[in-house]
Amino acid sequence: MRDDIFSSKIDLVDFTFDAQVVDVFDDMVRRSVPGYQTMIEMIGLIVKTYGQNNTNYYDLGASTGAISLALGLNNNHQNNHIIAVDNSIDMVKKCKANLIDKITNFDVICVDINDICFENASIVVLNLTLQFIPVKQRQPLIDKIYEGLNPGGVLIISEKIHFDNEKKQVETTKLHLDFKRANGYSELEIAAKRQSIENVLITDNTQTHLDRFKTAGFSHSFCHFQCLNFASFLAVK
Repeated sequence: MRDDIFSSKIDLVDFTFDAQVVDVFDDMVRRSVPGYQTMIEMIGLIVKTYGQNNTNYYDLGASTGAISLALGLNNNHQNNHIIAVDNSIDMVKKCKANLIDKITNFDVICVDINDICFENASIVVLNLTLQFIPVKQRQPLIDKIYEGLNPGGVLIISEKIHFDNEKKQVETTKLHLDFKRANGYSELEIAAKRQSIENVLITDNTQTHLDRFKTAGFSHSFCHFQCLNFASFLAVK
């Protein structure tokens, strides 16, 4: 379904992943996030390289299930269990419907990801999710994920980022807006969504992400993909 949520919205509230957003989410993210398809394709490569037999794969903030699907369809390891987590009941319903006939050995649960106990994990993914978590809760969550990962396991985080260099930030923002225009969003839609989401989506810069991985104890981490102001990071335990 095409995203036209903000085409005529006047009374704006903070962005939420309600039933209205769930219906158009796949179209929204495709038209709003440069490089989104590549982010998903990279998950397919990563699971083949870093997945381990007899372990769990976690998809945190699973939304409609694109990452879980990439994990399941590209997995070449044995006896793995995919745990898809989202705190929106509407997203959970949509995720289950999208996965049920395509992959096996998965669960979709509706819970706050901060309440998850990570066990026997070789892959954990936060795809466009950490940015919606309060900043003070981010390091504790990364620490908790690290503790639940097996040696050699990986954490993948994809996020919208910001730049400390003002000129770079302005130029990249301009290109991102041009990307949205090229994908059919009007000036009204762009402005309305920006107003709705600005108090909900709080970005970090690249160094902040890398510092969190180091603080948690990961052996090494790096940005493996970036398109404009969206980046994907890989941290290895």
